Amino acid sequence: MTNFFTVQKKDKNSRARAGVIHTAHGDLQTPCLMTVGTKATVKTLTPADLKKIGVGCVLCNTYHLHLNPGEDLVARAGGLHKFMNWDGPMFTDSGGFQVFSMGHGTVSDEIKSRERRHSKSRVLEISESGVRFRSYLDGAEKILSPEISIQIQNKLGADMIAAFDECTPFHVDKNYTRNSMEMTHRWLDRCIFEHENLKSPTKLFGIIQGGIYPDLREIATDFVEKSNTPGICIGGSLGQNKSQMYDVVEMVMARISPEKPVHLLGIGDLDDLVRGVERGIDTFDCVTPTRNARHGLLFSSEFPDKKLRITNSEFRENFSPIDKNCDCEVCQNFTRAYVNYLFRANEYLGIRLATHHNVHFIQNFVRKMRESILTDQFEKFKTEWGF
Repeated sequence: MTNFFTVQKKDKNSRARAGVIHTAHGDLQTPCLMTVGTKATVKTLTPADLKKIGVGCVLCNTYHLHLNPGEDLVARAGGLHKFMNWDGPMFTDSGGFQVFSMGHGTVSDEIKSRERRHSKSRVLEISESGVRFRSYLDGAEKILSPEISIQIQNKLGADMIAAFDECTPFHVDKNYTRNSMEMTHRWLDRCIFEHENLKSPTKLFGIIQGGIYPDLREIATDFVEKSNTPGICIGGSLGQNKSQMYDVVEMVMARISPEKPVHLLGIGDLDDLVRGVERGIDTFDCVTPTRNARHGLLFSSEFPDKKLRITNSEFRENFSPIDKNCDCEVCQNFTRAYVNYLFRANEYLGIRLATHHNVHFIQNFVRKMRESILTDQFEKFKTEWGF
């Protein structure tokens, strides 16, 4: 896999590494946090904004794009890159997580034991064949299978695509987790077969499931390793707290080939990025930076938890930038008081400025972490940021 992924530097005291993923749309420097553009757009930001910020890769969602506007329309437009005018590396997920969220609720729901009742679930059936569900747009019955997911993703035309899996929730028992994992493995074989039949240049990532159970994670890791996909994702339930998540990642990374890029699905808090990288993770994706921005929760290195709630009354007459240490356009040109006012006045510009800042801040954070690995300063980086 050396023509796809190159390791440039390894940290002496951990599994952290800096590398490059080579794609048809340019090189992706790792570690990297992929910016999530679920519906072929990062809310309020243009592709030009993303490029100026320094975003390395955009992740789009197969499930949503399949329902609207449809992969055939995107293919006629020349693929997602041309459709959304993004010329950098791109990753698409498989739609498997949406099966999980439609059937069981969000990750927050499952951890807090707020299971969805079957009457509210849009999932009609999860079987060996795939998943039957109702569209949230019009209630029409749809089917996602390993073959269909791969076909959709190839029509969308991303550089990296994910195998179809069932994202096992936290609250199910070990027997369910084992059966789900084994079905995901059979689905992976079908994904690989379909992908090879299509003779696609895209790089397929297998997904490691197994929940919080060490023996199942070992089985899943070995299976995905032997499948020989160019890249690997760690998915599914990672536990009820961060400590449990780090343990799961640790046990998986101890068994993964160092020649392949490893992606941690759906994770992107600052501390999780650091703990993931030191365990050998190369890439991440997470909606948190943009979602938090829309709710007025902004990154700032000036606060102990690295965040501030811009809508708080304390910022009404605070004429400092969101973060005095940040060089983004927002911090260079606007004050906390102004952004606070925009949110209170329900002005769209407030969300745009907040999103721009959060995406810039976290991309800059990951870039500095990468530089620290390249210069043998990773331990110093962690200390300076309080990790």
